[in-house]
Amino acid sequence: MDITGGRSLPTEPSSLTALLAAIGTGAYVVDEQGCIVAVNAHAERLLARPADEVLGHDAHDLLHRSRYGTALPRTQCGMRQAFMTGRTMQSDEEWFERGDGSLTPVSWLLTPYDTGGGGQRTLVVFHVPHVDEAGVPSAERSPGPLPELERLALLAETTTQLTSTLDVDQALRRLVGLVVPQLADWAIVDLITERDEVWRSAVVHAENGSLVHREDLQGPMPPIPEDSLMPLSRALRGVSSALAGPVTYRATPDSGLAVEQRRLFEETGIHSAAIAPIRGLREVLGALTLGRAQRPEPFTGSDLPLLEDITRRAGLALDNARLYQRQRKVAETMQRHLLPQLPRVPGLQMTARYLAAPDASQVGGDWYDAFTLSDGATALAIGDVVGHDLDAAAGMAQIRNVLRAYAWAQQEPPSRIVERLDEAIAHITEVTMATALFARMTVDDDGTWRLWWTNAGHPPPLLVASDGQAHYLTDGHGILLGAAPHRQRPDATAELPPGATLLLYTDGLIEAPGRSLDEGLHRLRRHAASLAHRPLESFTDLLLERARPAGNDDDVALLTLRIPSRS
Repeated sequence: MDITGGRSLPTEPSSLTALLAAIGTGAYVVDEQGCIVAVNAHAERLLARPADEVLGHDAHDLLHRSRYGTALPRTQCGMRQAFMTGRTMQSDEEWFERGDGSLTPVSWLLTPYDTGGGGQRTLVVFHVPHVDEAGVPSAERSPGPLPELERLALLAETTTQLTSTLDVDQALRRLVGLVVPQLADWAIVDLITERDEVWRSAVVHAENGSLVHREDLQGPMPPIPEDSLMPLSRALRGVSSALAGPVTYRATPDSGLAVEQRRLFEETGIHSAAIAPIRGLREVLGALTLGRAQRPEPFTGSDLPLLEDITRRAGLALDNARLYQRQRKVAETMQRHLLPQLPRVPGLQMTARYLAAPDASQVGGDWYDAFTLSDGATALAIGDVVGHDLDAAAGMAQIRNVLRAYAWAQQEPPSRIVERLDEAIAHITEVTMATALFARMTVDDDGTWRLWWTNAGHPPPLLVASDGQAHYLTDGHGILLGAAPHRQRPDATAELPPGATLLLYTDGLIEAPGRSLDEGLHRLRRHAASLAHRPLESFTDLLLERARPAGNDDDVALLTLRIPSRS
């Protein structure tokens, strides 16, 4: 169909307006950027939008929606793709949002034309199938069941979204976002905790294009009744999926769970619901309820297979996330128990902090140690085993224990102790590579404190004087453990001024994505200098709060010491 008859349409505003007025259905013209430059009266009526609310607006952003009223990505919009290719095309599968917020299905034809002065315009003619005598869409057509292609796309997206996270809360947020508003107005997730309790983890509905949580309906739930025939009870026992509605729970409740379900239907206005179990590999993890309140069409039995496919994928994802978080908890508990009690050294203040990684998938091998040696000196150590898993946490314990044994038994320089450790780890531990800093701290007869250390690929200690002057102790630096076990290592010494603060830390305190290591070191030094006057406990806590990069995804170990002031 060639609307233009092979001729260029007139460009004068009056001629263009007259031409659009002659078209007996909705029509508008967009410029090269896709903004509406002219619209006819039929379009204003069909869209419930006067011309001044349409002209100058991007047609895609203003009108184009998915069948469920959500914003339509440009890459998924057939009309937008036709506009970009500059070819004449038509389709019956698009949805426009009217000025009153309702949706209307449209059939459209789009054709580009030359204005005659080198410019390009595109004419869009659209038709609404169901209109009343006044030419206004009579009612919003309710979307039917998902076409097979959309169903497969939703399941593929569900698999991608849910399997790419090991965080339970994030998996739930993604699950809800996948089904609302595409399948339902409401999504309710009930999970069975590891203590066999039921927790209503999410009650979410679509409102003005965003997802809103009803926190007053979330929280602990009554126990699962063993013999109840109610849909949610059966789903939480893993018996079957089912349809439900307000009438389902109007009879005398057979359990506390039924009472909560009746309240849910009353508070949300849900007139139709579909409920399916969320099954893991070994047990039932919970149930997903989809509810419709604004959408008039009820769920039917044909909707249950899709819901079950979604909950099957959700169950596998939640099972994996719970298993991983269980492993993380074990690793963190082991790591915290393996970190030592700090020794009491007369006159010397000492404190330490360990912070786990913010990401639930990260368990590190960061460690610190401090203990009194057989000759009365104080040993200090800090390090980081390569890896972020249970093996790294176990390797941390192995290295710490081997280092302790050598340091106690051998009255040797720090470099020689670390050389022995480097030679041993390949044979008596499962650690492949690690960083470590080992030091001896002593006090002379005149009260002068000294540090004697060697550094195996670890960030340098930071010494902050009482007046706020701060510098890194960069001497004594060698390669990390495991890289060259038989290489000789250097030692370094430094006098520690009265009232100074010494910091030993791991790289989680200075490293962040997109920033150089020098930036992190500069940030740490600046914040440490500004806190030099603080008591040691306050100094340590504030330094962690201020210096730790916001994008940090690693754990942090920090050991701080305050040298006694002169009497």
